[in-house]
Formats: sequence, structure tokens, C-alpha cells
Amino acid sequence: MALQIDAQRFRTWARLCTESLGLARDEIDALNVFPVPDSDTGTNAYFTFVAGCEALDDLPAEADHVEVMRRYAEGLLMGARGNSGTILAELVRGSLRVLRECRGPLSATDVADALVAASEAAYGAVGRPQEGTILTVAAAAARAAREATEHEDDPKRLFDIASGAAREALALTPTQFDLLARAGVVDAGGRALVVVLDSVAYALTGRRPSPRPATVPVPVTVPGQDLDETGPAYEVMFLLRTEDDRIPALREALDPLGDSLVVVGGEGLWNVHVHVDDVGAAIEAGIAAGSPFRISVIHFADQVAGRAPVRTGRAIISAVTGPGLAELTEKAGAVAVPFGPDDELTVARVAEAIAAAHADEVICLPNRAGHIPMFEAAAASARDAGARVAVLPTTVQVQALTALAVHDPGRPFDVVVVAMSNAAGATRHGAVTIAAEDGITMAGPCRAGDVLGVVNGDFAIVGSAQEDVAFEVLQRLDLPTAEIVTLVVGRDCREGTPELICERLRHEAPHVDVEVLEGDQETYPLFLAVE
Repeated sequence: MALQIDAQRFRTWARLCTESLGLARDEIDALNVFPVPDSDTGTNAYFTFVAGCEALDDLPAEADHVEVMRRYAEGLLMGARGNSGTILAELVRGSLRVLRECRGPLSATDVADALVAASEAAYGAVGRPQEGTILTVAAAAARAAREATEHEDDPKRLFDIASGAAREALALTPTQFDLLARAGVVDAGGRALVVVLDSVAYALTGRRPSPRPATVPVPVTVPGQDLDETGPAYEVMFLLRTEDDRIPALREALDPLGDSLVVVGGEGLWNVHVHVDDVGAAIEAGIAAGSPFRISVIHFADQVAGRAPVRTGRAIISAVTGPGLAELTEKAGAVAVPFGPDDELTVARVAEAIAAAHADEVICLPNRAGHIPMFEAAAASARDAGARVAVLPTTVQVQALTALAVHDPGRPFDVVVVAMSNAAGATRHGAVTIAAEDGITMAGPCRAGDVLGVVNGDFAIVGSAQEDVAFEVLQRLDLPTAEIVTLVVGRDCREGTPELICERLRHEAPHVDVEVLEGDQETYPLFLAVE
């Protein structure tokens, strides 16, 4: 099956790839132990691809795919950052050199040729190739694609095969590079390449990339890996305008000065990256070869000293009522602390749950207004012991479920706390319960057995049928503007009620996606949420 690459499809992939690298950025940073453990591989890869996308922003919408590819490759070259960012840029540029020359639909052989060219270009750009790194992962992807052409003629499927081979090769990098094995991580640059290839496969086939890990990987301390002892102290990068035939002499001049030499480019414009102790000598070599500009010098010791300590784990503690909600909470990666009418929470129980998590970062979801002071008291004790603890002011169960849905273990603690707080705060919530006795509500008098609708914490509706009251609650929660409605079903929910509500929503609010969860909570037959 043929594959036609047009300008719009390429732009879409470029944006998807950049977004995917942004999501994986902190995870990849945490993996970074080679060539220098400065925790910036994910950041450098991300901003390298941002530069590529920004180059496309200057193109008119009617630009053809050849011009779009050319400008994107130029943007990557000009904006490449760091060792892995520079190699990634050359991998993409190497593949695009082949794809730009293809006329008409791409074949499986074209795709294999592009991946092989990418791998060869990356190896050629690196002064001293090291196996067990991004280079090895790229070679595995290219090799798998070439072999697959013997039995596979669908170019889309070939990208899928290549990304799968890259993931397998990434898992093996610690067996090929002792530094990774001792640190207990896979190669950071290789992980970034897997994100790129997964993005291509997903854009073409709809196959979701491999799931991200539940925790951010943390390298163990590597004996003898102190920055002062293991390698050059500075990273030097610059763009260089020069004739292409002067590059071999530049490589020869830079190679003895240090390590991690990567020189990429062509047609008079080059990107040079090297780690050295003698910054002046490196820049002088560039001047001797041509006209260097955008010169960047980073002192690794300053960079590492200024970064935040590496995380050693994060836990989320959520108060829940009902075994179904507990199961949902645990599936989302949180610790469920149960409570109920006969099982009230205490500060001691919350403190015990936080301590048992053995985490340096803890996010607490109280899920009831009366629980918030208890969680704050327990959090104070944990903070005294050195943990970072945030108590989000969630007052209902559905807020916690919404907050858990946006938790990203790869993002920094403060960023995640803000995102979860915003998600919980933006959730409009309600409930359905049954009056236990006669009384007066904000909606008027009620009798024992009446169905009560709760809107944002207040009894606002009195009725007789659970489905009717539930729908009225949803209306009060501004159903016309909703995108998602969640029903959490309790043990006293009348049989068939969720189905009746869903059917009515299909007719009266067809724009809404409905999710029904089994919470098995007491007291409230239904928890309701609108997002």
C-alpha cells in the first residue's frame, strides 16, 4: 500500500512529535547519565523539535511538502541543542534527504531507505560512536525496516515495525553500555528517539505509543561518575558557515580536545557540538574552519549544581467511600484510604497512610470538607520529616477522580499539583441521596424516602424518581456547556437508573460523552460530575 506525504500531514506529524517530546521531557531528563549526567536530554530534544516547528510557522500555507521538509530540516539544524538533540536533528535530516527525492507515493522500500540513511548520517556525525545509545536504537530501527521489506509492502506498517524494534533495542541498551547498567536506566537519547518513531507510527496507523512508566525513573549513584573526574568540564556549541570540504579538518582539530563530538549539516551551514576543557581552543578551531556564530558555552558543574534534586518517588493519598471507588482510585495509581458512616477518618490514620507510602512527594485528596484539616495536620508532620506534601481542597469523590485523570508522573511536583488542582476545581459536581427523615431543605420541605438532589454541596432538588432528580441536577450543573458527564453508581441506586439517565442524555444532550463508574458507595445512590 502506497503512502502519500503531503505538506499538511507533515506539519501535523511535526506538531505531534513536539507535543509527545514535551510530555516525555521530564522522564527523559531523569534518565540522563551519558555523556554527562546533567538531566537535560529531554529538554534539549524537546526544544530542538520546537525549533523545527517554529521554522514552519514562517512558511505560507500553500508551500509544498518538499519546501516544508527542507525548511523543517533547516530549523532542526539551526535550533539543535545538546548532544542528543544534535543527533536527533541529524537522524531526521538524514531521513528527509531521502524522502524529499521520492516522487509520488512512498513505498515500503523508500521508508527503509530513509531509516537506513538516518542511521548512517547519525553515525557519520559522531566523532566516537558509543553503542548502547541513541545510535544503537536508530540502527535497530533501520535494520528491522530493511528486513521487513522482504515480506511487508505497506509503508505505514513499516514505520510501526521500526518503532517496535526501537523500543526493544532501547530496553537492551543497559546490556551494551556498562554506565547505563550501573545507573539502572536505559539510554535517554534512545528514549527520545523512541518517542519520535512512536509519533510517526501513531500519526500514520493510529496505534497508540507504548504506555509511559508509572513513575519517573531515577538513576542510582554511579561510582566514579563525578563531573570533576570523568570528562571535560564544558559543552561548546556553535553554528558554522563554511565550505563542506573544510569539515574533515575541523573534526580532526576538535577530536583531541575532548569528547561527544557531533558535527551535522551541509550545503555551507553546520552545527558543531563538543565537550572540552579548553573552550578557547574549540572556538579557535571553528574560526579556522569558517565563520562560527551563536556560540554557546555551558559549564556542567554550574548546570548540575543549579538543578533541583532528583525525585525518589511520588504518592497520591485519596480518601474514598466504597470499594468500587477504592478500586478506581488504586487503578489510577493512588493509595485509597477508606472511610464511611461507621469508619470515620482520623489524623492518625491519614498520617499512617502518608508514612507508609515512603515517598518524598505526596499529594493528598481529602474528598470531604471535614477531612481537609485532618490531612493538613498529617501533612505538617510529614513535612517535618522532609517530605513535600500538598493537600488539594477536594470536597467530593468526583473531584478526586478528575484530578487523578490528569496526573502525569513525569512532570515536576509543582506543575502536577497546579494541574490537578485546576482539574478538580473546574469539575461541577452533584449527587443524589435519599431523605432519612422529614425535614426542610433549600428546595423546600421533604419527607422520609424522598429523593434529594445535591448541587455543589447544597440540597437543591426534591423529587420522587432517582433518574429525574439526577437529570435535574445535571441541568443545574450547566449541562449544555458540558463535554463529559460522569455517573458514579452507589449501592442504593435503583436498578436501571443509570441506563435511563444515559438514554435521556443521548436524546437531550447528544454532544456529551457519558462515563458510568461503579463506586458502590453508601448513602449516595449517585455521584455526578460535569466537565
